[in-house]
Amino acid sequence: MSNQSFGTASRSDTAKWIEALARFGYAAKGTIYALVGILAVQAAFNWGGKVTGTTGAFETIANQPFGKVMLFLIAVGLVGYVIWRAVAAIFDPEHDENGAKNVLRRLSYAVSALVYGSLAIAAFRIALSSDSSSGSSGGSNQQTAALLSQPFGRWLVGLVAASAVAYGFYCIYRGIKTKFRKKLKLSEMSQTEESWAIRIGRFGLISKGIVSTIVGYFFAQAARSSDASEAKNTAGALQVIQQQPFGAVLMGIIAFGMLAYGLHLIIQARYRRISPEQ
Repeated sequence: MSNQSFGTASRSDTAKWIEALARFGYAAKGTIYALVGILAVQAAFNWGGKVTGTTGAFETIANQPFGKVMLFLIAVGLVGYVIWRAVAAIFDPEHDENGAKNVLRRLSYAVSALVYGSLAIAAFRIALSSDSSSGSSGGSNQQTAALLSQPFGRWLVGLVAASAVAYGFYCIYRGIKTKFRKKLKLSEMSQTEESWAIRIGRFGLISKGIVSTIVGYFFAQAARSSDASEAKNTAGALQVIQQQPFGAVLMGIIAFGMLAYGLHLIIQARYRRISPEQ
């Protein structure tokens, strides 16, 4: 075998591994958000659940029989997702856009890799700890306080707020316009499967966008007042929805939406177009 053939085979093997890790990562990410949605649905209808975010979902998983093994596998899956986002940010294998849009998209992939890298670390810590509690309450506020203590801290928190709101609107836009369709192998689905995949994806992305926008609003409040206690994470955003008039109904809708977002990610684990060797 020539060196060129060997190099081509090596790249192909690497691409297959990256694709496998990416699909495992989408499945892991989807499992987490689906669980957040299920717990929120139970809380909305007083079925014994609780309003929580991703770290709370980790703790819930860890408390199940063989939960820490399951959580460790999810953490590994998140690492796979981080690798895929990093590859997408650096090499742009999907060739999504040109010009400034391409730069912004690749930057968003890099940010996603950092965010889910931190979640993977949190999952590993809980999975490998002697108990199932991470002391996650107030974690968002602590991180916000750390940012506020930095030079230009209010601007940094404001940047987080703007990013969360922008991401929220982007999710809503993608959901309304069903922009995610072009990323799916629709030819491998039956007509019924395609129809449900589009409905689930649309509902999930719009709900995720609403939650992200609310999170961004409260980070903006924290930046305005220099008060870290104003910041809220996913769990805090869901609690705010629950406290509104007709909050139980609104909470139930968004909770089902978060479950749909998790299912959307699991569908992507199976049907997303992933081409790391292009």
